[in-house]
Amino acid sequence: MAAVTEAPPLAPAPEEKPPPKKRGRWTPYWLLLPGILWLIVFFALPMIYQGSTSIQTGSLEDGYKVAWHFATYWDALSEYWPQFLRSVFYAAAATILCLLLGYPLAYLIAFRAGRWRNLIMILVIAPFFTSFLIRTLAWKTILADSGPVVSILNTLHVLDVTNWLGWTSGDRVLATPLAVVCGLTYNFLPFMVLPLYTSLERIDGRLHEAAGDLYAKPFTTFRKVTFPLSMPGVVSGTLLTFIPAAGDYVNAELLGSTDTRMIGNVIQTQFLRILDYPTAAALSFILMAAILAMVTIYIRKSGTEDLV
Repeated sequence: MAAVTEAPPLAPAPEEKPPPKKRGRWTPYWLLLPGILWLIVFFALPMIYQGSTSIQTGSLEDGYKVAWHFATYWDALSEYWPQFLRSVFYAAAATILCLLLGYPLAYLIAFRAGRWRNLIMILVIAPFFTSFLIRTLAWKTILADSGPVVSILNTLHVLDVTNWLGWTSGDRVLATPLAVVCGLTYNFLPFMVLPLYTSLERIDGRLHEAAGDLYAKPFTTFRKVTFPLSMPGVVSGTLLTFIPAAGDYVNAELLGSTDTRMIGNVIQTQFLRILDYPTAAALSFILMAAILAMVTIYIRKSGTEDLV
């Protein structure tokens, strides 16, 4: 008899797995929600409140009410336009000095520092380890009338030139425009160096080698290769320096005089001493609008949107 072979039992069919659940399309928005709420509470709402304050009328005793009094803006600008121009001039001078001082330092850190790079970077950010107020007060000692800085400047007859330019007065440096610009330059120099270093550090060293192979001189290599590629850092550094410097009031208050008051000093006085809140709010909005317009034009003229 032929052996009857039974067919092996069929394997059970695999269970069908449910399709994977798609991630919710709202997840990115939930992740952004804390930041959006932060901006609304601490930026948008104060801006709205200040905007409503700038068009109010009244007094602190009788109370303020929204009267859509836009003439406050014109009155504030017509009275305090010298402080606006002075703030822009001081901020521009400090920004240029920071660029002239910061670019060689950032270049040194990026390409020549070697094992000293970390130490130099720590020295650059060392001012952040102490208070902004203390750093500014230190300059009152540095620029004191009987200090070594004034003595050296007198010996070199530098003060004769600065007096002719109107930056100093006699043999004094304190309470002059030069002292205010020096304070601004010192306090905001790290904001220039760090973006410049980041931008320079990204440049491929082989580009410099290629320029040398094409017989480009060092200055030509810098002008044609290094500086154009570092423009994002230049733009970022100048913005990070100019914007806070234009609205600063600490340096002008501690190192300057009544003749060197910036618009930040006026806003502080209107808010805290005179208690003219509509004028102070209007000045703040005018300053913000002016800086926004200048920054927009500057970014477009710089030819780069790749900011560090």
